[in-house]
Amino acid sequence: MNERIFLSSPHMSEEGYEIQYVKEAFDTNWIAPLGENVNNFEKELAAKVGSKAAAALSSGTAAIHLALKAAGVGEGDIVFCPTLTFSATANPIIYQNAIPVFIDSDYETWNMCPKALEEAFAKYPNVKAVIVVHLYGLSADMDKIVALCNKHNVALIEDAAESLGAYYKGQHTGTFGDYGIFSFNGNKIITTSGGGMLVSNNEERIEKARFWATQSRDQARHYQHSELGYNYRMSNVVAGIGRGQLKVLDKRVEKKNYIFNFYKQELSGLDGIEFMPSNEWDKPNYWLSALTLNGHVRPIDVMQALENENIESRPVWKPMHLQPFFERYDYIGSDVSENLFNNGVCLPSDSKITDSELERVTKTIKRIWEA
Repeated sequence: MNERIFLSSPHMSEEGYEIQYVKEAFDTNWIAPLGENVNNFEKELAAKVGSKAAAALSSGTAAIHLALKAAGVGEGDIVFCPTLTFSATANPIIYQNAIPVFIDSDYETWNMCPKALEEAFAKYPNVKAVIVVHLYGLSADMDKIVALCNKHNVALIEDAAESLGAYYKGQHTGTFGDYGIFSFNGNKIITTSGGGMLVSNNEERIEKARFWATQSRDQARHYQHSELGYNYRMSNVVAGIGRGQLKVLDKRVEKKNYIFNFYKQELSGLDGIEFMPSNEWDKPNYWLSALTLNGHVRPIDVMQALENENIESRPVWKPMHLQPFFERYDYIGSDVSENLFNNGVCLPSDSKITDSELERVTKTIKRIWEA
């Protein structure tokens, strides 16, 4: 059996940046959810993306949860959320006992459709917040979405878990809304094994998020708690990995772009294949290279052929409004997200992948059309 080719696995720096910061945490005995790595990772990430403040947390999901809380979302509030996303985008809405309303995508971005969002505002004028996702490292159409949120005076939260290092009109994704979130899960473009970051230009709200994330412990000699708290703070060891990874982010984005362009050059001529879109205002990080199949070859054919060669792939996200847990909630749109799910495939996009492995992937796929 050939060696496994992964979809997107952790990739530590060849320079060993991460181990230096982790060793520092061990040497100073700061093996805790506080310390210099945590403080500096927050500062360095905020500076990298151009945000005023950041809170290092245990996951991107925790960051979305605290963003919703910071935006004042509570029981019975309506929150607009893309349907084409991972469940971690939607789950924190339920944590706050709020009500998700799912919004369709458009083919131009694969992200939240501004027209469907406008319809949602007409139907639910008292919505409390909007969550927008930058799927697979592709930017949503932020000018239109920001304008709609401003018009209706609604908080905007950007789920940029998949798009760290991507830009919209020269500005980092995750920095257009009131709050932005990033994920450092093991499969993300940079990883801390697990972890996330909440960013905002509202420094007071970020400070409050840090308070909530450390069990809302009041400043008192004894342990006193006047608010509900959470155990969401990032470990100093994990933050050390993040600091090292941040140094190679640009290299990882460059490699992800190389992978996408390799696939596009090798596979675009096959009947029925279309790659995920790019726009003149969009500079993606191409976290995952995804395509759709609209001919006789179906996604399952590609995924099965790759699996037979010990190559990992996966479908495009299954829309939230089709998920058993979320299907009872309202959905605004048509069938774009469902079509992308039914016809989409994510190809191996591991930043350690070699040219020979990329050729192995493309040759395997081409054989399906030759059969």
